[in-house]
Amino acid sequence: MLSSQSPPPSINVPSLDISVVAPIYNEVESVGRLLEAIAAVMDETEWSYEIILVDDGSTDGTRDRLRELVQDYPQLKVIFLRRNYGQTPAMAAGFQEANAAVIVTLDGDLQNDPKDIPNLIAILDQGYDLVSGWRKNRQDDALTRLLPSKIANWLIGRVTSVNLHDYGCSLKAYRREIVEDLNLYGELHRFLPALAFIEGARIAEVPVNHHARQFGSSKYGLGRTFRVLMDLLTVFFLKKFLTRPMHVFGGLGILSMLSGVILGGYLTGLKLLTDANIGDRPLLTLAILLVIAGVQLFSFGLLGELMMRTYHESQHRPIYRIREILAQSPANLADNRGTVSTN
Repeated sequence: MLSSQSPPPSINVPSLDISVVAPIYNEVESVGRLLEAIAAVMDETEWSYEIILVDDGSTDGTRDRLRELVQDYPQLKVIFLRRNYGQTPAMAAGFQEANAAVIVTLDGDLQNDPKDIPNLIAILDQGYDLVSGWRKNRQDDALTRLLPSKIANWLIGRVTSVNLHDYGCSLKAYRREIVEDLNLYGELHRFLPALAFIEGARIAEVPVNHHARQFGSSKYGLGRTFRVLMDLLTVFFLKKFLTRPMHVFGGLGILSMLSGVILGGYLTGLKLLTDANIGDRPLLTLAILLVIAGVQLFSFGLLGELMMRTYHESQHRPIYRIREILAQSPANLADNRGTVSTN
């Protein structure tokens, strides 16, 4: 799974093979069974591993249960967040603390099956950067969960050009270098394949098992739909215009200004040629608004360009990603440190 190629000294070499990350929120009945299932699967492999459970401000006794379990599982690391931030920040915290070359994520409610982890990693080893689970036989309510999910998956696929059957499945395997390139906000955890695709990741999807919820109640509701739609617009903008915001704002601004100038020219000609009264015409107001809106949009484009350059240059973050560099001399690789693939 790990490359035999030695990375340059500036790359942090992962100390483990697999990090299994699961956000937890009010799963006191499930968390013990979840740990038992993950450990049983991982102990049958030859991989070194850790299990990272991120408690997202649980209030039902989950925290006390996790303090007990950490004494029984030497591979377990528990992260307690100060309050309930949501699944995306919880996953980001787990990614930050992971120390392995491959990171596997799954839900903490026992609906994902840890037995699928070896299969995901086997597919990952075929040259992919991210393998996403597909709950082909999903055990959820058809009206409240399955239908909205199908619509969301279709819409996300259309907008992002990354066509997956199941964006909402938390069971995924990532190469570490892909996760390190991702910054998560809002509800962006469900768009991780699309965000990884923007970074040049090779993505695969594989059917996985799915079980009906045994304990507790679902943390998902229709109230999340609006937030997901807003984040989808964010992902669309990142995909299309992340490094060239002027292309969208500047283009719309120029179109708006030209439209306003044309209308203003028409009204001016009308006034000069026919001495018509144009002062009370709505068309004059529209022309003025179009010019003002065009100037504002063009200014947004300029500000966006400045912010983009500040974002990339202040962090020394390149606007490209190199998958691999081939050279006869190891010294040549060292000169390009930080860009060598660990595949």
